[in-house]
Amino acid sequence: MKRALPVTREDNFPEWYQAVVDQADLAETSPVRGCMIVKPWGWGIWELVQAALDRRIKETGHENCYFPLFIPMSFIAQEASHVEGFAKEMAVVTHHRLKAQDGKLVVDPASQLEEPLVVRPTSETIIGDAFRRWVSSYRDLPILINQWANVVRWEMRTRMFLRTAEFLWQEGHTAHATKDDALAETLKMLEVYRELAEDVLAMPVVVGEKPENERFPGADSTFSIEAMMQDGKALQAGTSHYLGTNFAKAQNIRYQSATGELEYCHTTSWGVSTRLIGGVIMTHGDDDGLRLPPRIAPKQVVIVPMLREKPEDADLLAYCEKLKTELDGVAAFGQPLRAHLDKKPIRSANKRWDWLRRGAPILLEVGPRDMASDHVTMIRRDRLRDGDKVVSHGLPRADFLAQAPGLLAEIQANLFAEAKARLDGNIRDDLKDFDSIAAYFGAASEDDDAKSGFKGWVRAPWARPTGAELEAVEARLKALKLTLRNVPVGQTATEDACVFTGRPAVEEIIIARAY
Repeated sequence: MKRALPVTREDNFPEWYQAVVDQADLAETSPVRGCMIVKPWGWGIWELVQAALDRRIKETGHENCYFPLFIPMSFIAQEASHVEGFAKEMAVVTHHRLKAQDGKLVVDPASQLEEPLVVRPTSETIIGDAFRRWVSSYRDLPILINQWANVVRWEMRTRMFLRTAEFLWQEGHTAHATKDDALAETLKMLEVYRELAEDVLAMPVVVGEKPENERFPGADSTFSIEAMMQDGKALQAGTSHYLGTNFAKAQNIRYQSATGELEYCHTTSWGVSTRLIGGVIMTHGDDDGLRLPPRIAPKQVVIVPMLREKPEDADLLAYCEKLKTELDGVAAFGQPLRAHLDKKPIRSANKRWDWLRRGAPILLEVGPRDMASDHVTMIRRDRLRDGDKVVSHGLPRADFLAQAPGLLAEIQANLFAEAKARLDGNIRDDLKDFDSIAAYFGAASEDDDAKSGFKGWVRAPWARPTGAELEAVEARLKALKLTLRNVPVGQTATEDACVFTGRPAVEEIIIARAY
């Protein structure tokens, strides 16, 4: 069956992913290794994700601000586990000037900085330094801030949106008087991320706590939302961290309590990034390209006039202009519907497939016969094909205008339901020993599992091993390219034995291959 992309998910999932990024016109590689240029369609998606999350961040009492891109090396070094966790990924600025030498630009040795500057990998340390100045009394707490920024983590193996040397994100940072308040904040923002993923991105997730070896460097506890991609791998789609008093002690963030004693603040941090766009691709895309949930589609309804370079084209364009104006006055998801009229002077069939590859939720094709009968021909991106045939529906223009908000809501719900069925149907909970788990996943291929077949997740009994015992667990998993994802919330007690230690389990944990 001929599809719009040059490669299918089944043939080679990583190549299919790259084909979607390219042919949906989302992004392209940049002259700087490991970085990407986000193109208008990809940026439009990010803007909508950003707006949806920014509103929720502000509704929960946080304020936006901005901190410098450059962080003094001494700040990073103040928290030992933090520097250890990020040391291999840090980009460092050591000089501030170039000079011409023998017709070339070279670093001026005389411009060496007194202290090297780290290009922001995350901002706990520099924000903690500000918190130290901003907090003096319990009356100053809590501090609830967020920043939208770029960060740099020098990755060796990159993939656009999923893992790049520079990426965009938001990072929230808060300071509280007590552990209970800080932990409540951590979980509140985790729920905000769950709602964003499921209600806006139509991407179902498993919410839970990360095991000790997967915590954010310097955190007391880390929580995550994990999404299942169409190849069965897990994608960590967002994290929220309770940092305890670790960063407060390293940076002397203290407050005077109501009884006059000096206490260390309890801090949190939490963030999501442009990686979410990669998650949307791998959750909803098909072999014809991207399928966008309508809530994050820059254009929700695209009108393609069937122009034929004939005199009647002017009348057809006028009809389509009127249709777009009418759609502009319709509300969808509580906002003005985003309609677009494609008047580019290229073949209508080419325009159709351009928008279908981009994932526009609804495509309207309007020809002279449609205009004469006051009809439109509709193609739904979520239900594009019946076998190898593209499915279209003709309906009166007035009926479509009335139904458009409901159709978009139905497409949003359908995409979520499809992904939820995949998630719920592919978590094994019947494998009670490590040998069975290893047999299920099989050996990992050297080509990033491009052709290894679908494998879901395993939910297994877990005794929370620590120290050397946990290191041994990591080694066994690493040999199979498996990772511990999170311990799902809301569990009932288990009577099974831990699949790694044989001791009585205290909970169940998700095991999967992951991005």
